[in-house]
Amino acid sequence: MIEWFTYAQIGVAVLAALLCIVLGLAGRSPSDLTVGATALVELLLIAQLVVAIVAPLAGNEPTGSLLEFYIYLISAILLPAAATFWALVERSRWSTVILGVACIAIAIMLYRMQQIWSVQLS
Repeated sequence: MIEWFTYAQIGVAVLAALLCIVLGLAGRSPSDLTVGATALVELLLIAQLVVAIVAPLAGNEPTGSLLEFYIYLISAILLPAAATFWALVERSRWSTVILGVACIAIAIMLYRMQQIWSVQLS
């Protein structure tokens, strides 16, 4: 993983989470803004998948469990899609909050993926 890219992703996910949670608690239903912020998080996760595939070929080997890393990554990729589906099916203020909760969960998962990739030195 590229460390700066991971932290940039975490920052975007936290900002998207705060936006969605604040707007949801203010009573707003899902909009282009909240769904778009979640879509940006999804797009960055797909870019992270590409980076995770290319990085070992470029000499950036993981020091932790590669299987555990990819399970986190695939799960994180599925979260925004599921939250967006929920938000489009049930258009209430709580759907917007769910988008925010998914984004904050992704931020936490990205931090853990960074630990798995680089912190577990032997």
